[in-house]
Amino acid sequence: MAGEPTAVTISDAALDAAAAPLLDKLVADAVASKLTGADATLWGADAESEASIRLSWTSLHKSSRPLIGEIEALRAELRSEGVDRVVLAGMGGSSLAPEVITGTEGVALTVLDTTDPGQVADALAGDLERTVLVVSSKSGTTVETDSHRRIFTKAFAEAGVDAARRIVVVTDPGSPLAELGEAEGYRRVFLADPHVGGRYSALTAFGLVPAGLAGADVARLLDQAASVADTLAADSADNPALRLAAALGAAHADGAEKVVLADTGSGIAGFGDWAEQLIAESTGKQGTGLLPVVVENPGAPGFAGAASDATPVAVGPAVDGAKISTSGPLGAQFLLWEYAVAVAGRLLGINPFDQPDVEAAKKAARSLLDDPQALHGTAEPSAVLGSVEVYASAGTTGEGSLADVLREFLGTVPERGYLAVQAYLDRLDDASAALLRPELARRTGAQTTFGWGPRFLHSTGQYHKGGHPNGVFLQLTGAAEDDLDVPDRPYSLGTLQLAQALGDGQVLAAGGRPVLRLHLTDRAAGLADVMRAVQELGS
Repeated sequence: MAGEPTAVTISDAALDAAAAPLLDKLVADAVASKLTGADATLWGADAESEASIRLSWTSLHKSSRPLIGEIEALRAELRSEGVDRVVLAGMGGSSLAPEVITGTEGVALTVLDTTDPGQVADALAGDLERTVLVVSSKSGTTVETDSHRRIFTKAFAEAGVDAARRIVVVTDPGSPLAELGEAEGYRRVFLADPHVGGRYSALTAFGLVPAGLAGADVARLLDQAASVADTLAADSADNPALRLAAALGAAHADGAEKVVLADTGSGIAGFGDWAEQLIAESTGKQGTGLLPVVVENPGAPGFAGAASDATPVAVGPAVDGAKISTSGPLGAQFLLWEYAVAVAGRLLGINPFDQPDVEAAKKAARSLLDDPQALHGTAEPSAVLGSVEVYASAGTTGEGSLADVLREFLGTVPERGYLAVQAYLDRLDDASAALLRPELARRTGAQTTFGWGPRFLHSTGQYHKGGHPNGVFLQLTGAAEDDLDVPDRPYSLGTLQLAQALGDGQVLAAGGRPVLRLHLTDRAAGLADVMRAVQELGS
């Protein structure tokens, strides 16, 4: 449970034995204390310049303390004005940690990490008189977040609400968003530590401000991290982060390039979704890395009876089938996994602080937005099957029934490869799409991931293009019943969403990854058609 001491248990004897020499070497090389001391040389000369400006996260349990009073004062101000509904516009590291924190604490936070017009419209339909919008972007230029800001600014004005008084910014010093916040007189601009990368930012203003405004106890979160900080900094074989890193490194060296995460009663809500970005974006590059596979429970396909290409990890108490388990309260788990993944990067021989392949999909999407004909014009579906338009990948015909199309496509999953299901849909109204993950995993026997687009582009998107080149990608897109224009921009949310899907698909295909896109002309009917086709595949 969440109150248990922070610990890592390696329950698989063979993995424990394989990890032992790596653990001994990490201790002998004083990796933990050097990391805590911000030694940028730990990952080699090529990584040194980036690492030198990305290591302040090891001391956030101390340096973030002044935020506690600032957040509480702003929350009290807002509540005195009747403002008690918090909407967060942010992607990747700006949204995943706050969602886990507030979910674990049971406080309400509306998270917008989507370009789906229906999901954004649902957030707009809430009581704007009671709403504060937290606009959170490290770069200050995130297109999804800027779109949300523009849409809410217009909606506030139309509702007779002073938008500037209802927008709070979290960004890095000197970013365009910081400058805009000052120029527009937004309610508050929080400047985060620029020496912390997005996926390591859970205990910075990016994680704490939206969660704290929503009512989470951020002081307790920092206390939890502080309680384990000295242990994680110790050059000792008892250091749980070193044990976890050594186990992941040893498993990868033995061919287990996938890490399957299941919650086993940790008391933490959605931890796997946060860890997914940390692991994938940190390690998935140069043709190597650890692919996180977040599953529904320890009995789900992919965890139970996992093949030799995967390491099942229990987040919470150890269970049958798990080779590793991690326990501890949320703040401590944040810090534990950050240390472990950074050290695993050293063992894998990569720089855990860059994301060299993320920008490619963004560029492709921008190019499509600039060329409406390329976006909407020429590509004809391979087939139209009920409410589903089929856009077949290179090397597949797209012929026959929908089950035939899927069967042919799934046959391209290589041995020890993986299937990624990418749903550019409404995470709330189209939630049934997530049921495809266990169904496809059960029927293919391949490790299968599921991601909501474009949210996953800021998370596992790096691994898809930079990690082990053995993935195949099933994209789901859908017609928008009611689109939303983005004020002062030449595109709507629906157009942006489609451009992101097609742009990422182009980059994946150019890298030799098979991509099949199923476009749902009627979302509910199309999802039902796809699920029936999957069930026709047999078990």
